[in-house]
Amino acid sequence: MRNIFFNSQWGIKFVVSSLTATFGILYGSYGAVATAEEIVQNPTSTEEKEADIELTVIEKLLNEPVYSPFRREGTVKDSTRPVYVITGEEIEAQGARTVREALKFLPGILPDGTVGTEPHALSGQFIRGSNSEQVLILLDGRPINNLGGGRFDLSEFTTNNIERVEVLPGGGSTLYGSDAIGGVINIITRRPTTGKISTDTKINFGSYGLNQQSIQSSGKTGNIGWVVGYNRTQGQYNYPFSIPEANFRGVRKNNDVFYNNFNVKLEADIDKRNTVTLSTLYLGKDQGVPGGVRILVPQFGQGSGNNLTDRNRKYTDQVLSDLTWNSKLGGGNDSLLTARFYLDFTNTRFDSNSITTPPQFNRRFETNQSSYGFQGTHSWQFAKNQSLVYGFDYRNVNVASRAVRFATGATTPNYDDNIGQGAVFARYETSFIPNVKFNVGVRQDFNTLANASATSPSIGAKWDIRNSTTLRANYIRNFRVPTVANLFNLNPTNIGNPDLRPEKGDSYDIGIDQKLGDIGLLRLTFFQNNISDVIAFKSIIPAVNGVTGTWENIGLVETSGIEAALNLQLARNIYAFVNYTLNDPRIRKSSNPAEIGKELRFAGADKLNLGVSYENTEGWYLGLLMNSLGGYPTNNTNTESLAGYTTFDVKTRIPISQAFTLNASVDNIFNQRYQLFPGFPDAGRMFQIGLSANF
Repeated sequence: MRNIFFNSQWGIKFVVSSLTATFGILYGSYGAVATAEEIVQNPTSTEEKEADIELTVIEKLLNEPVYSPFRREGTVKDSTRPVYVITGEEIEAQGARTVREALKFLPGILPDGTVGTEPHALSGQFIRGSNSEQVLILLDGRPINNLGGGRFDLSEFTTNNIERVEVLPGGGSTLYGSDAIGGVINIITRRPTTGKISTDTKINFGSYGLNQQSIQSSGKTGNIGWVVGYNRTQGQYNYPFSIPEANFRGVRKNNDVFYNNFNVKLEADIDKRNTVTLSTLYLGKDQGVPGGVRILVPQFGQGSGNNLTDRNRKYTDQVLSDLTWNSKLGGGNDSLLTARFYLDFTNTRFDSNSITTPPQFNRRFETNQSSYGFQGTHSWQFAKNQSLVYGFDYRNVNVASRAVRFATGATTPNYDDNIGQGAVFARYETSFIPNVKFNVGVRQDFNTLANASATSPSIGAKWDIRNSTTLRANYIRNFRVPTVANLFNLNPTNIGNPDLRPEKGDSYDIGIDQKLGDIGLLRLTFFQNNISDVIAFKSIIPAVNGVTGTWENIGLVETSGIEAALNLQLARNIYAFVNYTLNDPRIRKSSNPAEIGKELRFAGADKLNLGVSYENTEGWYLGLLMNSLGGYPTNNTNTESLAGYTTFDVKTRIPISQAFTLNASVDNIFNQRYQLFPGFPDAGRMFQIGLSANF
């Protein structure tokens, strides 16, 4: 049974079994240690075996493969950028049901859903003072952000088909283009296994009606490999809660969810140099949307405190497909040409059935997005200490949105338009000076929008002062194109502004990686992220001809902070970690003078994670971890805020046989109650227990 080290990209590790290890308390795994089989094959004294494991920890950690910093396969130690990884084994270990949940313990990112803690809660990612629309989401290295309304809801992705998730803070427009102002999240799906056919199954039950089943089959026959899987997740999540600010107690209603997800990947080796891969994901979700409890400021009147939207529902189905050709050129390992075509369809329907709104105003909002794109990338190691990655991108997105009144059937168009994006890019990397690595890159984007072309340079360096100490520094210029809704909304109350300029970002960071003997790794990063021409909705009070407002470029936000992580082996079979993220996003320019100098809402919370675990060689595991979030303002004038919170989770793993493993966890064991967004409560203490099998 294989053991892995759980750790952050910053730190050293946690030993956890790879097959349904229940933990994953860390937030990015960077390598494996010697397995039981390897020890048997290489017998040594007890002292020598322990020394081998200790000496292997850090190097294996830093050799974890990553893609996002390079736009090619590389390793953590090769990157001048801080990058955090959580593997599929860790995701399974910590019981994360969605990608949003999997990001919980990564430093550098505030991944808590802004509307609750249940698995289907709307995903909100805040990286270095940026909001969710300013974080680019990649699927196997290609973009999937919604250009109609922005962002991509990571709660749509269940984790049964995930190989790893990479988080690259500080932007990534040089390699990936628009939307990468705050950072990049790259979701890597599973590849076919070699050797025998492998089948993984899982049954999971938990609080509030959680009922989950999944199956994944992977293998290779001749030159054809495959991964085929299905996930079904269902839950009710009608939990009791209270909102003291509204003097309200009640039970969360209409909070059910049903996931129905399929994945297929076929990989054909045409010959020793050429491989073709076809991948398709279907993501389906049907959920209730209970909304929040009304919390009114006293001068605007008293509120009833009732839940106002307990009949609303949201339906989402997505098909994400791509065809990729990889060809090895030159010597075979020094030159790789990749060509990809992708085609996506995303349909969202929101039924507004507010029980307090007159029925004639209830409506259905429908949004349909179709997109296709091409990517061509050549990764070329043309000298021992020099490499070049260059290529082109093109993506075209068409999105249409409309509202339909239930009472009359009348249809009102919101927007129906498209955006075409093209770019050429190049990134050169060299280590011509011993122990120093240097890279420089540039990208030129072209756009069908009049004001949306952009140039994105970057530069980075790392210096291995000695074997135990590394310094690194980076600068990246980033941008974000306005969405179709920002530009072309026809809604009579919130109209679009076709003259919007792209948001622009400048990201700086400097850091140090310090090995602590053979037992740990400390990583520190100091950063500053500036975002100018911020797009925000500007209200018109009083309304003019029914128009209440539009979008404008009205702001500048400067964020400075620290990302830090430490992982240690405290004793035989005992491991610990701590990571801390400090954010201070300040509004420097705004059309509202009361906001200048104030903290940007939601994005400035500080985060502290702690964990300790025990695991023996038989595979038994017990871990305790803590997640603590500081208080933060909920408006840009900082007159309203939410208190922070601290939760503790416990995870355990019990091997039943060689094929079966029992997993169990209790999250928020002290039942700490809090809000992530005003009027939206957490679910309190929750448990889950599952049985996993591998054949």
